[in-house]
Amino acid sequence: MNGPLTEDELEERLSRPTEADIAHAASLEGDVLILGAGGKMGPSLARLAKRSALQASRNTRVIAVARFTDQSLPAHLAADGVETLACDLLEPGALARLPEAPNVIFMAARKFGTQGSAHLTWAMNTYLPGLVAERYRDSRIVAFSTGNVYPLAPVASGGAVESTATAPVGEYAQSALGRERMFEYGSDRWGTRAVLLRLNYAVELRYGVLVDIARAVFERRPVDLRMGFFNTIWQRDANSAALRSLALCQSPPLILNLTGPETLSTRTVAEEFGRRFGVEPVFSGLEDPDALLNNAGKLHQLLGLPTVTPETLIDWTAEWIQRGLPQLNKPTHFEVKDGRF
Repeated sequence: MNGPLTEDELEERLSRPTEADIAHAASLEGDVLILGAGGKMGPSLARLAKRSALQASRNTRVIAVARFTDQSLPAHLAADGVETLACDLLEPGALARLPEAPNVIFMAARKFGTQGSAHLTWAMNTYLPGLVAERYRDSRIVAFSTGNVYPLAPVASGGAVESTATAPVGEYAQSALGRERMFEYGSDRWGTRAVLLRLNYAVELRYGVLVDIARAVFERRPVDLRMGFFNTIWQRDANSAALRSLALCQSPPLILNLTGPETLSTRTVAEEFGRRFGVEPVFSGLEDPDALLNNAGKLHQLLGLPTVTPETLIDWTAEWIQRGLPQLNKPTHFEVKDGRF
């Protein structure tokens, strides 16, 4: 199965609605406000929301809020019918100036650069969610969190489930748990309905764990086996789950793991890329018996399985890299086990 051949085709695939997306958009009441929409997932989520609404014949406003350091992004989003607001969410008074919206998706976060500037990570990941929880107390809120709030799980266990006790390692993971606690506080204080999505790891063809492994193999660099196993999900499927989770918001917040159903072996995935590239992978280190793994069975029961399998993603990623197509050049550092980012 051939993957996207151009960046435009990739963007179209990343925002292509399914029947489930369109049905959800048809039943959703009110506009959608996306906070922190300028990152790797936000633009395609905004486009997916708008395309779903249009195909459902709904005049839903989709409003993307971000600093927009990529100054070309607002025009691209506007061309797809998405409204944009440039805003530093941490600026005093900024949230008060944003429009009301019954549906809020919170994506703002900071991970890399925590070492040396932990205060900024805590401000973005914990302080800001507290402000958002208060400002949008009467809205439904779907907030992205991370599987990093869990401890490493024995590989044979199939990964952490939502009832697994949290044990975040490092200040990034600790601040991410703080984000969850702030939305839980808002829900307890004001009855705000919410869903907290513990994601690991969304991928597309320019970024993600599969890209990191594939590029290492293609460029004849050692593949680090410290994190010997991982989960992943096609970014479009992760965004679809986030949008459709608006219908699941409740108080206290519903916690859902968000990833694919498979536990993937770093070594095996590298060998699959090696076969496609005609390259013998080189490895460093050895697999440990534990890894950062999520079991998303609860979400799959509620919203269905992802539409794209790991085998297809490996094919698409290999083809993309062999063709020399653009990369975001933002390594995930998924192999890190000590929580230092």
